[in-house]
Amino acid sequence: MSARPVIRATVDCDVLVIGSGAAGLACAVTAAWHGQKVILVEKDPVFGGATAWSGGWMWVPRNPLAQRAGINEDPAAPRTYLEHELGEHFDAARVDAFLHAAPHMVSFFERHTALQFADGNGIADIHGDTPGAGTGGRSVIAAPYNAYQLGSLLKRLRRTMRETSFLGMPIMAGADLTAFLTLTRSWRSALHVGKRLTRHLLGLAIKGRATHLVNGVALVARLAKSAEDLGVLLWESAPVTELIHEQNRVAGAHIDTPKGPVAIRARKAVVLATGGFANDIERRKALFPRTPTGAEHLALPPLGANGDGLRLGESVGAQVATDLASPVAWCPVSAVPYADGSVGHFPHIIERGKPGIIGVLANGKRFVNEAGGYYDYAKAMVEAAPGEEVASWLICSQPFQRRYGLGISRPFPIPVAPYVRSGYLKIGNTITELAHACGIDAEGLNATVSEFNRHARLGEDPEFGRGSTAYNRKQGDALHTPNPCVAPIEQGPFYAVKVRPGSFGTFAGLKTNAHGQVLDADGQAIAGLYAAGTDMASVMGGHYPAGGINLGPALTFGYIAARHIAGVCAYE
Repeated sequence: MSARPVIRATVDCDVLVIGSGAAGLACAVTAAWHGQKVILVEKDPVFGGATAWSGGWMWVPRNPLAQRAGINEDPAAPRTYLEHELGEHFDAARVDAFLHAAPHMVSFFERHTALQFADGNGIADIHGDTPGAGTGGRSVIAAPYNAYQLGSLLKRLRRTMRETSFLGMPIMAGADLTAFLTLTRSWRSALHVGKRLTRHLLGLAIKGRATHLVNGVALVARLAKSAEDLGVLLWESAPVTELIHEQNRVAGAHIDTPKGPVAIRARKAVVLATGGFANDIERRKALFPRTPTGAEHLALPPLGANGDGLRLGESVGAQVATDLASPVAWCPVSAVPYADGSVGHFPHIIERGKPGIIGVLANGKRFVNEAGGYYDYAKAMVEAAPGEEVASWLICSQPFQRRYGLGISRPFPIPVAPYVRSGYLKIGNTITELAHACGIDAEGLNATVSEFNRHARLGEDPEFGRGSTAYNRKQGDALHTPNPCVAPIEQGPFYAVKVRPGSFGTFAGLKTNAHGQVLDADGQAIAGLYAAGTDMASVMGGHYPAGGINLGPALTFGYIAARHIAGVCAYE
């Protein structure tokens, strides 16, 4: 057994936060504003975690932005929705804590910090037929942020995800994205895109990276700036080696730093917010369905999200909740081969709901409403895919690819040929040729496309009902009629991209109570230890009822935990 490294320094604080995604930063900012001395440590050389690579949406029912827009829904409605969606996994105490505190969380950050929001009042909940489902007013996102306001902090923040940016430029969901997708159909869109590109290229020349920050990277930037302004000590390249557990409480942690081992003594609490275990191969093998080696899964979070928080919690008696509907926040993902031999992961969020695309299995058959939630698509793929390999193919025509793109292959005017040459896209002049290129049953695929087209010409999808819900229609193309989600697949050449199960993160996490306190095997709070974000078992019980159900609770429980540590009520 190797000897413990000699501690060269001891540092004191009130609150030690481990992890720098949305949950950790929200907790640090809230605690510091309430007078606590806070240190935040991050093992990676940059701050932001998986949040910086995310779309940045937060599900926050009855938020102040919606209320200012005149959307004042009954408080019982979102609770009813979750009761029906979560079923036996509905944890009343934690759900109620989230629903009560979430609007206050948004209000707190709006009034006291650099974190400002834009609304998503037009975004519906995913399952519109469920009682209590919202048609809008439950989503917020960080407002765009000018990177020049960050000063030297900018170089310490994670850049936007390579696969979801364009030339390193993040594109914001909503009007910004719509402009890029309608670039060739609207002079206003062309003008908007021209301005964005010009501003981006100028930022690259001056700062070497995007300076108009949107989505998850804007959320991280605004929170990190708030933390810095409030005096939070931000330590990067500082992995935790073990928790300090003495006199029946967690009292700090041992940290490896570039200058040597340091002991941080936390007078009040340690908060675990390390980002879950999306890249922990062994835990994936143990918990994920149809993942015998652990490598079948294409995780989207950075490699550093590999279960540190769960292991640290378990080392002092914490329990990981595994009795969830799903241990993972599923998403369909394609593997992107790069010229340098590396492989990226692209999340298929946008194009599946557009008119003129279907998803099929190896037998050539459809298996799900493609315009539904990304979680629902991947979950159905896991359940329905025949054989040992879990995979499906998104199939479209050339006009579709040129208008909307397919995976990482961008729409016109970006050339499509490089993606065919790399093998990322499969191509065929006929459906039969495409089937052979993909290894799909040709007879099955021809029958599927023929039957789909017969109804699609009328804007209908009797098999799966694409376009039948508000969420579906939001994912479609409002300029396409009569159904924004349905069009035939008729004009070759035809393209396909292979997608496999991946995730935005994990749901299985440490058991906590409504205050964010970590629980032991007897269900008792472990003194001095809290968890938030994906280190905490999902308050949604492993379900995915709406976009933003990862980040909304992440910020909210970071806020709840900080206020509980500071000894104040979670609601203002």
